[in-house]
Amino acid sequence: MKQRRTTVAPVLVLTAGLLLGGWFLQQGVGQEQSLYFQSRVFQEVIDHVSERYVDPVDREELYQDAIQGVLEELGDPNTSFLDMQDWENFRIRTEGEYGGVGLEIVDREGWVTVVSPIPGTPGARAGIRAGDRFVEIAGESAEGWTSDQAVEVLRGRPGTDVEIKMGRPGVEEPIPFTIRREVIQLKSVPFATMLEENIGYVPLRIFSETAEAEIRTAVQGLREEGMEGLILDLRGNLGGLLEQGVALADLFLPPGRSVVETRGRSPEQNGVLRTSGAEAYPDLPVVVIIDESSASASEIVAGALQDHDRALVVGATSFGKGSVQTLFRLTGGSVLRLTTARWYTPAGRSIQKPFDEQMSLGERGVLAVSGRLAERPDTTGKERVTSMGGRTLVAGGGITPDFVVLPDTLTADEQQAVRRVYQQAGALYTAVFNYAVRYLQQNPDLQEDFIFPESELNGFYAALQAADIEVDRETFDEASRHLRYLVEQEIALQGWGDSGQFLHAVPDDRVLQEALDLLRGVDSPEALFSRAGERIGPVQGEEQDAASFMPREAPDPSGSPAPGRVTRRGRVAG
Repeated sequence: MKQRRTTVAPVLVLTAGLLLGGWFLQQGVGQEQSLYFQSRVFQEVIDHVSERYVDPVDREELYQDAIQGVLEELGDPNTSFLDMQDWENFRIRTEGEYGGVGLEIVDREGWVTVVSPIPGTPGARAGIRAGDRFVEIAGESAEGWTSDQAVEVLRGRPGTDVEIKMGRPGVEEPIPFTIRREVIQLKSVPFATMLEENIGYVPLRIFSETAEAEIRTAVQGLREEGMEGLILDLRGNLGGLLEQGVALADLFLPPGRSVVETRGRSPEQNGVLRTSGAEAYPDLPVVVIIDESSASASEIVAGALQDHDRALVVGATSFGKGSVQTLFRLTGGSVLRLTTARWYTPAGRSIQKPFDEQMSLGERGVLAVSGRLAERPDTTGKERVTSMGGRTLVAGGGITPDFVVLPDTLTADEQQAVRRVYQQAGALYTAVFNYAVRYLQQNPDLQEDFIFPESELNGFYAALQAADIEVDRETFDEASRHLRYLVEQEIALQGWGDSGQFLHAVPDDRVLQEALDLLRGVDSPEALFSRAGERIGPVQGEEQDAASFMPREAPDPSGSPAPGRVTRRGRVAG
């Protein structure tokens, strides 16, 4: 009996093993079959719809819609499917090079119109001006073309020619041009300039492949002019290439310092990116300016310099785009842009802001005189973390500045009037552009520091009426602060380019004025932090080369400037 039991037991174990193994195998097969059946069902639905639906349906569009549906279910606006054309546009924005003529163009009144020739490009050298209209492109009439259609023809292999004819205000016959395409380098740094008291100003538009090199060149040039303090303006910078953000931080931090940490599901997505080269400007005090549109790589740079107590951050809480996108090449040249990780600052702050908070600025914010939305940040209930030197920083979505400063905002009545005017936004911008071009033609001796007089507003109102823009005088007068700003800025842009437009706005730029106040008279990072607040201890866990200081509590979030500050027009800001 004992021997029989020992013989039967292995049989029972073997039988159980076979049964359980069969069950596990069936489960695996079942899962595979389920996926197979689902893919078959999906294909059958596409086939039936494309072949038998009552109205004709494009099969390719069905697949595109299905892909978009899958990605939309993720609820992530940063994950997207890029077809070949979208991918090419994305590549140009990030890599910064293409073969073309170097003209910024828009659709206006049925014609593709030049907004501005990019300095140093074939279009600028040929003498094409702002306001010129494309009458003919490559031998074809351009009447009714969109700017996208024009771009497809104007871009091409560097070294090839394109023939165009341009209509110009005041010139009866179209002007012919033969322009040779060149590699167009889109500037990350449109200009750099020295402001008062040896304070340099460098704006960075985008983190393209040349961003770090352009910043280095700009800063070095200003240093040679005697710059003792730097304002790095990241307002409106939506980001770009991660490695360029790290490279930029590398200029202002010692080697081995953490810049950003990535955390994702797969091991290859996890890690800490650190500085590698020698700090280029260890003695240079830096103020970084950000706003609600500063995103992605902008937030990485601002967060790293703030966490390491290397720069003061001024402005408004940033956008909160703290996720990493990986590009996957697909069949046919399309690209899947997929979120694969999130970014964290050196102090462990998550940059990512909830999507609903990102998208609801239009509901929460107020209009500034410039027309941009501004928001008073609410840090109630947000986590606090400690910087490397012991300062208390706000965590939890975006980068909160050390000094919160709001731009000059419109009253409730003014905002309502501006919104009524913007019901005809396209026609309004066209009218502003046309008026600015005519104003410059009529005032050839105009200087960069001009002030658009109140008396000229009547002429601008008449121009709006002539353009069939339906706005009554009461609404116009209520919105006049913003409309006057629009006209002045467009005149400055068309007359003196990006740098001229910027310099014209400096006296009324509250955020910039706060940065200038912090940097006036200081000649080192230590002096900057000393002015801003009290001394802090050594950097935690990392070697500290010099003493650091922590800023005082940020001023009242109203952002009111120092008492008595007077703007270019003589009125007190605020």
